[in-house]
Amino acid sequence: MTTQNYDEYAEQFTLGAILLDPDVTVLVNNILVDADDFYFEKHAMIYRAIRAVFDRRVRPNAATVYTELQRQGNHESVGGFSYLSHLTMVPPTATEVESYAVSVADMAWTRRALKNSAELARIANDNELTREAKYLAMTDKLEALGRSASQQAFTSMATMTELIYTQLEHQMEGDRKVSGVPSGYHDLDNLTGGFQNSDFIILAARPATGKTSLALNIAYNSAKESEATVAVFSLEMSREQLMQRMLATETGIDMQKVRLGEINDRDLQLLTEALGRMSTLPIYINDTPACTVAHIRSRCMQLQAEQGLDLVIIDYLQLMQGGATGRRGENRQQEVSDISRGLKALARDLNVPVIALSQLSRAVESRSSNVPMLSDLRESGSLEQDADIVMFIYREELYNPDTDKKGIAEVHISKHRNGPTGIVPLRFFRSTTRFANLDTYREAEGY
Repeated sequence: MTTQNYDEYAEQFTLGAILLDPDVTVLVNNILVDADDFYFEKHAMIYRAIRAVFDRRVRPNAATVYTELQRQGNHESVGGFSYLSHLTMVPPTATEVESYAVSVADMAWTRRALKNSAELARIANDNELTREAKYLAMTDKLEALGRSASQQAFTSMATMTELIYTQLEHQMEGDRKVSGVPSGYHDLDNLTGGFQNSDFIILAARPATGKTSLALNIAYNSAKESEATVAVFSLEMSREQLMQRMLATETGIDMQKVRLGEINDRDLQLLTEALGRMSTLPIYINDTPACTVAHIRSRCMQLQAEQGLDLVIIDYLQLMQGGATGRRGENRQQEVSDISRGLKALARDLNVPVIALSQLSRAVESRSSNVPMLSDLRESGSLEQDADIVMFIYREELYNPDTDKKGIAEVHISKHRNGPTGIVPLRFFRSTTRFANLDTYREAEGY
């Protein structure tokens, strides 16, 4: 026994209501995704004609819609003008129109779900695909179905003011100064208010400047100090290498000694104690190389469902591949633009901050001033456009051996969509890859 997944009368009444009262067109348009929501092809043709007329700011009635159907060559396929007239014979009330349109949309979603179920079964039985490829393809199908079920309408000012007031009350509890995920660096958090939900953040620098170290420090601080659940995607280093860096940061033991195993009994005790503390931190590492936005999205959704998720860190953007298949396109600049837009969409969909590390072009080193600028972002101007925050790491000692700022790293916030820009000085300990607040080292002049 099969269940009918269409309602012919609801489709007819919805179209007839528009033809009789064009003012309900906006109401119906806000409920239906597109013409494919109609099961009967002739009804889909009529609704496309209604939308075309409406988009030209002409009131869609039987006459104007029939003229449009003639222009499209579909007037005979729908049954001519007589069928349009038939649709207006049983006019629904204003309240019934919404009910009928919702019924059409619900039936359409059910048909999409059934079609997706068949597609999921086909993917699952495709022996030429790996388990990973099957998972990603199935996730894409389910996400598309989810988006079709959650069309966003406008939100009133009354609703928004209540939401913002609740957020302000929550922020003031306990004299909180940081509303987002804290980085663990006071001056940086004062500028950003913490990393905010749905923000896409670029952390960029030249190679060997400390991008990965700062990102790991932020992950560690967030997880340790505020119990934030952090997902770290490392496309360059293995998870073992990342753990060695975090161990060096936590214990103060030279990273080279940790890497080579040149440790004494005292070091071993410190490392063992640190491993015990680190084992409880909600940090999750994925070291899949050359992954795609789709891969990151699926892993994050899984983690968010199972453990919760507060922050995503990706190291680094230029090692990602575009497209769900992971195949590189001919135009790398366009590919990076697609990746950038995908990561911004990811931040919004998951409602968590996403920090993506990025390489800078060699232009930094060819100028008299080696301080990074937004134009130095490598391979795509869309990074600057899509990002809510762009941060650069600048260490003067890398360019001027005689500087009096040895061991000082500056984090330049060069773009901040919702707040101030500025420079945050941090202490950097190269042997342990540790960034620290500069409170005890600060000098007023220069900062």
